Amino acid sequence: MKKIFLLFLAFAVLSCNSDDENSAGSENRNFRQDMRDFVIGISQKAKGIKPNFAVIPQNGIELVTENGEEDGAVSSAYLNAIDGNGQEDLLFGYDNDDEATSTEDCNYLKGLLNVSKNSGKKILVTDYCSTPSKMGTSYQQNFASGYISFAAPDRNLTVIPNGNPYNGNSDVITNLSQAKNFLYLVNPVNFASKSAFINAVATTNYDAIIMDLFLNDEAFTASEINQIRNKANGGKRIVICYMSIGEAEDYRYYWENSWNASKPIWIAAENPDWAGNFKVKYWSADWQNIIYRSSGSYLDKILMADFDGVYLDIIDGFEYFE
Repeated sequence: MKKIFLLFLAFAVLSCNSDDENSAGSENRNFRQDMRDFVIGISQKAKGIKPNFAVIPQNGIELVTENGEEDGAVSSAYLNAIDGNGQEDLLFGYDNDDEATSTEDCNYLKGLLNVSKNSGKKILVTDYCSTPSKMGTSYQQNFASGYISFAAPDRNLTVIPNGNPYNGNSDVITNLSQAKNFLYLVNPVNFASKSAFINAVATTNYDAIIMDLFLNDEAFTASEINQIRNKANGGKRIVICYMSIGEAEDYRYYWENSWNASKPIWIAAENPDWAGNFKVKYWSADWQNIIYRSSGSYLDKILMADFDGVYLDIIDGFEYFE
């Protein structure tokens, strides 16, 4: 009996030590560094093709330091690879939309966001609030903190708010560092066509827009993205493309029908809050090939459409595996 137990123990140890790229391997993996390396790889490829291409991870702000604490050693390689950080729910929406985020949670996030800001990175805050007074508070307080922000009245990000943007201007914006405001409009469900979307955005004066590559499964072209760069007041804006790298989405072009019955081993659980979105083992070569490594990857399509940058979502996917 003892011999059998020892054999079993030896097998278990070997199994842990032979962890492959598709296994969670919690004993061996540094999930935070895996995500940093993923973002760095995306940045290196994109900037190698388009040097001024902006790379902006959303959430997962703990990655800016080695230990995830405000006073930790700065993760220099990661910060050198990115141009800004996006953060949801800083002032409103952390627990419920249109509800103030607790002071404790806000201060925690701001401590880490300021590590990035003090390294010269742009901070883009999205607060989810619809009450006009709260939207005003969001803009004013984020501006006071040195951030640019968008008060989103709808968490599905389908709405262009009425009126001019906070800190609106007629500047020609060619770089993320110059932006004084932004519009987050990644769900084009209210637009019947790409031309309708382009025309709606053309009436605004936002310095930057974060949008999706696709509308009704049809990718925007470089010519169309160039039209979107025009502000209504004659200025110019930058156009940033949303891309989720911590979850696979079953409505994307890369999703194979066979996955509905039998998913690849690198696809994990479905997100209970967003149907059709599945956590991925983002360190998997198969997933990274889809995102940026292979020819014709998601990133290649974004670059081909001549976007000015990429907004990387589900950066905090490491939390699921931890």
